Amino acid sequence: MNRKNAIILGISFVILVSLIWYFSTSTAETSDTIEVAVSKGKFVIDVTVTGELEARSSEDIKGPNPNALRNARIHRYMIEDIVPDGTVVDSGQWVATLDRSDLQNKITDQELEVEKLETQFVKTQLDTTLTLRAARDELINLKFSLEEKQIVVDQSIYEPPATQRQVKIDYEKTLRSLNQNIENYEIKQQKARADMREVATNLEKARRVLREYNDLKSEFVVLAPKSGMVNYKRDWYGKKMGVGAQVSMWENVVATLPNLSAMNSRTYVNEIDISRVQDGQIAEIEIDAFPDKNFTGVVFDVANMGEQMRNSNAKVFEVIIHIDGYDSILRPSMTTKNSIITEIIDSVLFVPIECVQIQDSINYVYKDGRRQQVIIGKTNETSIIIYEGLEENDEIYLIPPEGADDWSMRLLDEELVEKYKTVKVDTVKTAKPSGENAGKKGYKDRKGKGRKNG
Repeated sequence: MNRKNAIILGISFVILVSLIWYFSTSTAETSDTIEVAVSKGKFVIDVTVTGELEARSSEDIKGPNPNALRNARIHRYMIEDIVPDGTVVDSGQWVATLDRSDLQNKITDQELEVEKLETQFVKTQLDTTLTLRAARDELINLKFSLEEKQIVVDQSIYEPPATQRQVKIDYEKTLRSLNQNIENYEIKQQKARADMREVATNLEKARRVLREYNDLKSEFVVLAPKSGMVNYKRDWYGKKMGVGAQVSMWENVVATLPNLSAMNSRTYVNEIDISRVQDGQIAEIEIDAFPDKNFTGVVFDVANMGEQMRNSNAKVFEVIIHIDGYDSILRPSMTTKNSIITEIIDSVLFVPIECVQIQDSINYVYKDGRRQQVIIGKTNETSIIIYEGLEENDEIYLIPPEGADDWSMRLLDEELVEKYKTVKVDTVKTAKPSGENAGKKGYKDRKGKGRKNG
């Protein structure tokens, strides 16, 4: 039994070794035979970056009146409920409900303030009524007293002069007191009117504030200003502001209604490549959600100032690309791949970057059993320009074949090498198109032979 197991294990080991040898040999033979042809044509240099679709213009769906919020001392509010992002709404249709807890507390406090001032108004009214009634009673009593003094004066004509003088003085004092009380009564009336105006003004002010709070409360239910597709606004960190998001009084926008007939791709280019990007350059846009759809566009705006990427030390520059034409599949926030064509070099030779090797500052390729020195030019993402050392349709190795390190080096003429250290290559740069479909010619060039073989 043990001998049988040993035989089986031995046979399995032999088969395994044979398979490993077979596949390794096949791989080596395959790798040695990978060759590519030198291509000639337009060489397109581009900057490829990811971006995000956004509407070229949009209408803001705003929250409550900022002035009313300021008067209510509400500087921030929360989105309590909102329609799903991308919902199509009609004009006047409900979009969102905002948290009214802070405002409701202020309304309750203001209602108590109004009630307090109403009580104060009634109290002041009663106080002034009692005060003026007492003053009027005193005036009536003084008038009666003055009549009594007049009777005494009339009766004193038969009295001695001193007595007559005394009763006359009493009469004059009573008359003087009556006149003073009349003047005081007028002053008390003025004071009573002023007190009533004061409490009435305070009461009306409190009622007006309460009305404003109640009117503001209705604005915490947000309606669509017109028909369109609701698009959530993004906060400073780039996060969409849905349920639970905080909205500032100074940026009083709950959501937006984008105009989908004209779209942009907003992207950010790193500081190394930004010097090659200019307004008017043609761009190709691919939509990640629809890989079979391709669009063209034009660089519309390049930021002059860089900004630091969040959670990174890298500096980037914002670039806005206008997308040509209209397509109903385009929606805000879709991810895009943008290839900004920065330069087109006409009628040059180029090969895949992997073909070119370097040793002691000499660039070379593997060709026909030798290492052929080449003079290289600019590169794009996949290919590199060859100025000298190769001809169109030459076959070269994509990766070094087995034993290639022992191949001899064929060098170019030194004068030729020196020439390419100073001579500039003529380039055809992308034109600045105008109009909606201005980028289409460059787009066709981009799909030409040069790019295909590159």
